[in-house]
Amino acid sequence: MATDTLTVRPAGPGDAPDICALLNAVDVLEIGRPETDLGGVEADLNHPDVDLAADSWLAFRGGRLVGYALVWADSGPGLIDGAPYVLPGHNPAALRLLELMEARARAMAGAAPAARLRIQLNTRPTLDLSLLTGRGYRSVRRYQVMTRTLHPAADLPPEPPAGLVLRDCAADEADRRRAHALVEETFSAHFGHAGRGYEAWLDHVDGRRLDWSLVWIASLPGQGDAAVLVSRDDRTSMAWLSHIGVREDLRGRGVGGFLLRHGFAAYAARGRATVGLGVDTLNETGALALYEAHGMALHYAVDTWDLPLHPQG
Repeated sequence: MATDTLTVRPAGPGDAPDICALLNAVDVLEIGRPETDLGGVEADLNHPDVDLAADSWLAFRGGRLVGYALVWADSGPGLIDGAPYVLPGHNPAALRLLELMEARARAMAGAAPAARLRIQLNTRPTLDLSLLTGRGYRSVRRYQVMTRTLHPAADLPPEPPAGLVLRDCAADEADRRRAHALVEETFSAHFGHAGRGYEAWLDHVDGRRLDWSLVWIASLPGQGDAAVLVSRDDRTSMAWLSHIGVREDLRGRGVGGFLLRHGFAAYAARGRATVGLGVDTLNETGALALYEAHGMALHYAVDTWDLPLHPQG
């Protein structure tokens, strides 16, 4: 029937509200509540490294938006990131989006050795996982999104380790660049981390919308800048701690735990009810255990799926 026709076209900036509604419908099915903000969708569509005409797709069934996909390449040579979202029961749309993503990813990767497309999906996604496994994708990593309820009366500013001094990055561009350098240093060995220069990092983290008063650098006597906490307060559902990084030679001194509790206190004072973060379950620094010890619990989990990109498909 004509009303059941599948059509696909590129996304445009004006599609952001409809895409946001679709992603929130997926959120409700996967995690029980909508957690996608319009600002985040707009940031993806306006990313300087994304050519919407070539890198994005909207799938409609009978005129209804049932799927959306995007690919981008800011994680290093040969590594293409992608994000497919499809409502359940629409496998033809999902298959078509995967085909388009893979073809575009091959073109973007060019002749890079060991090129691959990498996507992240909820461990119980609306997308039929048999479509992925049947096309050669394999799950290579799992991340947990962890949350904690905040209590203004209980989550008070913590006592810092001896001599630790904390400063935010609101006033000084040099401090912002130093925060970036600390992120690069402390996350360099983490799975999936891609080194980025300062300007590229700002694009990656939507840093031009970041409230830099909520980014802190910790210093220790005789050691200089020891750690960084990057957080943001532009999500409707919760405050977000995006990076907690401690220099390798200074781990085990309570700095990471202090920064975590500092984040709790800062957002409790701002009136936020919940704080969240993401963590690699195989992180060798013990981050998962640290977060659990401070009362954070699983909200949902995400698997990273990887597809080798053979030039001929």
